[in-house]
Parts: sequence; structure tokens; C-alpha cells
Amino acid sequence: MQPESQPRHRILGIDPGSRTTGFGVIDTDGRRSIRVASGCIRVDHLPWPRRLGMIFDGVAQVVEEHRPHEMAVEQLIFARDVNAALKLGQARGAVLCAGLKRDMQVHEYSPKSVKLAVVGTGGAEKAQVQHMVRLLLALAEEPTEDEADALALALCHAHSMGIPARRRAAASWRDFRP
Repeated sequence: MQPESQPRHRILGIDPGSRTTGFGVIDTDGRRSIRVASGCIRVDHLPWPRRLGMIFDGVAQVVEEHRPHEMAVEQLIFARDVNAALKLGQARGAVLCAGLKRDMQVHEYSPKSVKLAVVGTGGAEKAQVQHMVRLLLALAEEPTEDEADALALALCHAHSMGIPARRRAAASWRDFRP
């Protein structure tokens, strides 16, 4: 791992859900990432408006406690059930508002792009994402599905942040730093 003097960037990944919202906080230096915290905000059988408030409050608490610089959130691509899509969209809205209220930059990624960044294929299964998150972050045990998805979102953003710096370094010897 990098010495403490190296600047680190903190990213919060969020996998929104109407019953379970996964979160993952990582620190990255552009090449390596470490897990700071991860878990789930569970709102299972509460009335719908109360669930949204708990999602908002839960994300706000994670932001307050860990002070990430940016947030990466999964995009809603499609849903077979219109009611489920509406609820997921509202849950995403609560997540986005919690981050934006604290002036965080919010980035959105499709599930396919997250899988591609973490596993190497956009069609990866949940178990493959869990396994790769465990390997990439050197975790002692495999995270839950929602937790792994949130950490994968944070890793996806960390990987996308490093691309411009690598391109610049490769484009000119003046930018080379051993």
C-alpha cells in the first residue's frame, strides 16, 4: 500500500434498493484501493414513505461518518415490473439527494459497465462480482451481494478516475514519474 503521505481519494459506492441499499466506502490512490467501510441499509417491511426516509438518513449517516469525496451510484436500466421500477427510482432519488445535499459529486454507472470494470466482462454473474471484489480489496471474506455491488461501483469509479492520468503519462515523457 502507498505511504500515508500519498493523497488518497475516498469514494462511496451505493447500490440502491427498495428493501436493501448496499454501501461501500473505499480509499484509492488511482492504482490500489482499500475498503474503509461497507454494509447494508435495510428497510424491509416498513411503509413506503418511511423506507425512503430511512434510505436518505442511512446514506446521510454514512456520508457524515466517512466523508467521501465522491459518490458512485448504479443507474436504473430497465425493470420488468413498472411498480418495482418506480420504487427503485424513488430509492435512487433518496440516495442522490443525500449525497447532493452534502455537495458531493455524483457519478452514475450502468450495471454492465460496473461488471466490465471489476470482472472484465459485462455479463458477469453476482457471484463473480462478489469474488472479484473480495480479491481486489483483499477482504478476509466474501461480502454480501448488495455490499459487493456497492463496493464494485466504488471500484468502477476508481478505475475510471485513473484512466486519464494513465493516458497522460503514456502520451508524454514529460509526465513520466517513476
